This record gives sequence, C-alpha cells and structure tokens, in this order.
Amino acid sequence: MPPQNTRNRLRPQLISQDIDSFHGLQTVSTYNTTRADASAANLQEAHQAMLISQQTETEKLALYRAAADAARLAEWEFHNAVLAMKEVVRGQYGSDSDQAQAVGLKKKSDRKRPSRKKTVAMA
Repeated sequence: MPPQNTRNRLRPQLISQDIDSFHGLQTVSTYNTTRADASAANLQEAHQAMLISQQTETEKLALYRAAADAARLAEWEFHNAVLAMKEVVRGQYGSDSDQAQAVGLKKKSDRKRPSRKKTVAMA
C-alpha cells in the first residue's frame, strides 16, 4: 500500500462511504477484533472526533466569512472617505494647489496638453 498523504482532504464521496460502512458495522453484533485501531470503540471515538472537527471547521469558516465581509465593507468605506476628502481638498484649495498634490491628485498645470497629430502627406 502506498504511503498516505494526509495533507490532502479526502473526497466527500469517500467519507460518505466510510460512514455507511461504520453504520453497517453497528448491525454486526458478533464483530470482535484484536486490532486496537479497528475496534468498535475506536471507530466510535474516531467518528465522533471527525464530526466535532467538521462542526468546528464549519463554525470557524462562517466566522471567517463574516470577518472577510466586514473587512471588505470597511475597506470600501475607507476608500469612499478618501475619495470624498480628495474632492473637498480640490474644492477648497483648487485643482492646481500644492495641497491637492499632497493628497495624491495631479496638479492641473502638470497635465500634458493634448496636441494635434500632424498628418504626413503622401507623395
């Protein structure tokens, strides 16, 4: 048997099959083994541990999603506040002021004026 890579998650289909096998084993009243890792008690403990871990994962994933949504909204609120501040600076000090340049706006006098392209006559 090749070595198991426990870094990868198991497919949900495989876990579902394992749960079905575990439930099927509960109907076998004469099951007895000397292998500690295959005992009915160990299987029950492993199943409970898996369910608790999955529930914890789901709860933390919900908290993560809520935190991500809150962070996204806070980022948008900050961005909109900065845009409003830039408009106020432009309105208060003008488009060609040093204050406008200090907040990240380009001075009106620094903008390149559009120029006409000369057409070359075909000879």
